[in-house]
Amino acid sequence: MDRKTAEKYREAGRIAKKALDKASSMIEGGVKLEKVAEKTETIIKDEGAQPAFPVNLSLNDEAAHYTPERGDKKVFSKRDLVKVDVGAHVDGYIGDTAATVDLGNNKKLVESAKMAVENCLKAAEPGISLGRLGEIAENTIKKKKFNPVQNLGGHSLDKYEQHAGTRIPCIKTDTMEELEVGRAYAIECFATDGSGKVIEGKSGNIYKYQGGNVRDRTSRKILKVVKNNYRTLPFTSRWLRVPKPRMRLAINQMVRKGIIKDYGILKEEEGGQVAQHEHTLIVTEEGIEITTK
Repeated sequence: MDRKTAEKYREAGRIAKKALDKASSMIEGGVKLEKVAEKTETIIKDEGAQPAFPVNLSLNDEAAHYTPERGDKKVFSKRDLVKVDVGAHVDGYIGDTAATVDLGNNKKLVESAKMAVENCLKAAEPGISLGRLGEIAENTIKKKKFNPVQNLGGHSLDKYEQHAGTRIPCIKTDTMEELEVGRAYAIECFATDGSGKVIEGKSGNIYKYQGGNVRDRTSRKILKVVKNNYRTLPFTSRWLRVPKPRMRLAINQMVRKGIIKDYGILKEEEGGQVAQHEHTLIVTEEGIEITTK
């Protein structure tokens, strides 16, 4: 990783943190999810970056992959457990960070996810195995009497790629793959009072272009915007200035053809509450640098 690339990761991390802090401060009972999402994404743009993905605002048993639609009337309730996942990119280099805002009585659960990430970051160094990081996360969460979400975790980052092929587990595994110098990673942990597994539900209004072309006018218009503005990064229907009925029809057709991936909301399979925490780091010759703190 050269100096310019590292600086872009640092700037993206700084902006993502600022946006996350603002989003977290806005969340309270009665506030619309759309208002928080729009304000957060505006901060990212005002700081000179672009959203790396739509702001995720996932509630209670939802672990990830929900963002409000345009005109969404949904509001936070006074007892919601809110996962706020924010990403910013500078020329494709991403800062990815998340926290949990507890409007109810889930303090210990929230702390378990946060401590799991913090303990992983303390242990992180060039050459540490990803299986060892997963073991640290699992031990931390189980010590608090909760379960790690076994089929979610952190991931490597690359230019215009939020999930760049390497998965960092929340549980102990036998993988010997290591943190590599010159790469960026998101250390991400999920804790639950449920079984520790998520399943995919209905659409969360988040999509990703996978390749291919279309014939109808509305779909061509959508794909032009997506290719020019979001490339291989996730986007939301809220960002598309197309009338809703035509937009939904076009997106549904492209999903069926495999041109666009539809991210379903990830929910704890037993309905357990889920907490999330996440930071981005870059690995240099000097060691680990956290960009989102």
